[in-house]
Amino acid sequence: MTLKLPVRQYLNIAVMILFTSVLLTWCRKNEISSFDFPPVNDLTTKIKSSVRGFVTDENDLSVNLATVQVGAVTITTDKYGYFEATNVDVVKNAAVVTITKAGYFKGIKTYIAAESKSAFFRIKLIPKTNSGNINAGTGGAITLANGLSITFPPNAIVNATSNAAYTGTANVAAYWIDPTSPDLNNTMPGDLRGLNIAGNLQLLTTYGMTAVELTGSSGELLQIAPGKKAILSLPIPASLSPSAPATIPLWYFDEAKGLWKQEGTATKTGNNYVGEVTHFSFWNCDVPNSYVQFSCRVINANGQPIPYIRVKISVVSNPVNSGYGNTDQSGYVNGAVPANSQLLLEIFSNSACNNPSYSQIFTTTNVNISLGTIALNNTVFTASVTGTVTNCSNNPITNGYVIMLIGNKYFRYPLNSTGSFNFATLLCGSTANIDLIAEDVATLQQSTTLNQTLVAGTNNVGNLQACGISAQQFLYYSIDGTNYLFAAPQDSIGLAGSSNSPEAFVFGFRTGSNASVQFFTSGIGVNSTQSLIAFRASQLPLSSQSTTNPIGVHITEYGPIGQFMSGNFSGILIESPSNTIHNVSGSFRVRRY
Repeated sequence: MTLKLPVRQYLNIAVMILFTSVLLTWCRKNEISSFDFPPVNDLTTKIKSSVRGFVTDENDLSVNLATVQVGAVTITTDKYGYFEATNVDVVKNAAVVTITKAGYFKGIKTYIAAESKSAFFRIKLIPKTNSGNINAGTGGAITLANGLSITFPPNAIVNATSNAAYTGTANVAAYWIDPTSPDLNNTMPGDLRGLNIAGNLQLLTTYGMTAVELTGSSGELLQIAPGKKAILSLPIPASLSPSAPATIPLWYFDEAKGLWKQEGTATKTGNNYVGEVTHFSFWNCDVPNSYVQFSCRVINANGQPIPYIRVKISVVSNPVNSGYGNTDQSGYVNGAVPANSQLLLEIFSNSACNNPSYSQIFTTTNVNISLGTIALNNTVFTASVTGTVTNCSNNPITNGYVIMLIGNKYFRYPLNSTGSFNFATLLCGSTANIDLIAEDVATLQQSTTLNQTLVAGTNNVGNLQACGISAQQFLYYSIDGTNYLFAAPQDSIGLAGSSNSPEAFVFGFRTGSNASVQFFTSGIGVNSTQSLIAFRASQLPLSSQSTTNPIGVHITEYGPIGQFMSGNFSGILIESPSNTIHNVSGSFRVRRY
């Protein structure tokens, strides 16, 4: 049975649209069974869930100090962009993870929570850059090079908070999300499920999305005025144009529910979908369809779970309509798949591998489905990685973890009560090069980086000693003799600016207090002196500050990417416009990205 409408389905974490060749292997056990979930439209039942993942920016670099909201719990990402929330109350059918970082649109992921299981995400933030300006009184249009355009009528913009009419220049930040992009799941909000006009949850086939935000000259948030409408025109990718219907429902994203909501329609006009919208957030052109909930668990031949690997499901009759999910630490993955369809399941390694390690065709009805446990046999390139971690006294570390870097992506594995680690992964071929770093959370010490070549089968990497390299991060400063300190892990410490950025920002913050040091990076290295651009601290009441003489930032440590940068500074700062003089000094240590 084939799907009547193309559904680009997404499991609870990573979605890509790829073309792959099939390499069929065998499984030791393969069960197909039906099972019950709460009703699809139930958005009130809550359970406790755990979620973890990594956040990157538009250049795939780790994002430190991003704010992560899961239920009522708020945490921040660490130096690797990693976050973890455990046993949080979430809505079972639509658990929501929201990532907030200054300068970016919100990264929002939705998943179907399962008892005693967790979710894993890789989230790529969309930069919130100004796409153009319009005069609120006369209106106007903003058009991007990719074909996205927004047209505003005259006198159609208000202050989003007060609802008062806005008459100045409005800044428009707009971003088109390409539905055929391999980064689609990493960047789009939600999991492509939406509530239709009748309030029923449906699976969505996307033909394009956009993120839009309006701000005023003072940075205030703006919106479209009541009774007014803007015209939104979204480009249709050439590969999707033949299947694009003449009229398609429009959906906006409800951030609180983590779901799309149907509102209005768009008409296919040339190579674009054009429709009217009454407010701005994320908007989406989608064809809805019914779905069922799916799950399976992946293990190796020894019964060891294989975490964080990619599981792809595609419609057999149209392989372009496909979605990806990542297994959790127990090898489990679940999500929504098209109902009454013949689907292809494929399992891939964590690296950039085009050939699946396993594949299987299965058929859905209108009943939720589980494929049970899928065991990959020894002909598949599965690798087990074992080792131990000790501290500076050669005692086992129990409060720590190892970080693996493979295929330019980080993975994080906890240590057990004896200071050991033992995890399984898939390889793209017979070997794979990895980097391993062990960290001791209690002492903030880390090991040197271990470069290792993994082979199929068992890989004992021996002992990693988390000693000799301090993992400590801090920002200390003094203002007129009064000292202040931000220190990880109790405070959030981080560095903004990549290795190629002309400027670096060292940040420290906790609730109610923050500080930052900004300096140029040209010619930076150990014993170099960089020019201070700005020093900001919540203890200084005015944001406009200057120096009587240039202040230098002296770099005392400058390790490679992934290691640490340290420095110090001192000088005289003058508040403006009060001309109040302050003696400032400080030092810092942060990890480079």
